[in-house]
Amino acid sequence: MLRKSRDRLLHWLFEASLAIKGLLTGAEALAGLGLLLTPNALVARFVYWVTHFEIAEDPHDTLATWTLRAMQQFPVPTQHFYALYLLAHGGLKLTMVFLLWRKVIWAYPVSMAVLAGFVAYQLYEFFHVGSPFLLLLAVFDLVMIGLVWQEWQALRGRVTPAA
Repeated sequence: MLRKSRDRLLHWLFEASLAIKGLLTGAEALAGLGLLLTPNALVARFVYWVTHFEIAEDPHDTLATWTLRAMQQFPVPTQHFYALYLLAHGGLKLTMVFLLWRKVIWAYPVSMAVLAGFVAYQLYEFFHVGSPFLLLLAVFDLVMIGLVWQEWQALRGRVTPAA
C-alpha cells in the first residue's frame, strides 16, 4: 500500500515536472523565434522602454543599467546566435518532453543523457559565472533525471518483451 502511494506520488511529480519543463522550453523556443523574427532596432527600443523608467527612478540600478549597456552591444549576428541557440535548446527539450509524454521507451535514456549534458554545462557555467540561477536549473534537471529514471523503470516493469 505504501509502495503504491509512493509510486503514484513519483508519477505525479514526473508529470508535473514534464508540464513545467514543457512550459519553460516552449517559452524558450518562442523567445528564440521572436529574436529571430524581430529586427534588432525593435529589440533595442523594447529594452530601452523596459529599462528607462527604472534608470530614471534610480540611475544606479545595477540590473537596468547592465541590461541597457548589454543591449547597446547587441549586434545582429549576436542576436541571431541567441535566437538560434534558444530555438535549438528549447526545441530539443520540447521534443524530449513530447516523447516522454507519449511514453516512447527509447526517449527515457536519451532524455537522461541530454539532461545530464545540460547539468554538466550548467555546473561548468556556474563555477565560471557564479549565477545561482544556473545552479537552480542544474538542481531542477537533476531532479528531472531522477524522475525520468523512476518512470522509465516503472514503465519497463509494465512492458513485457515480445517473444
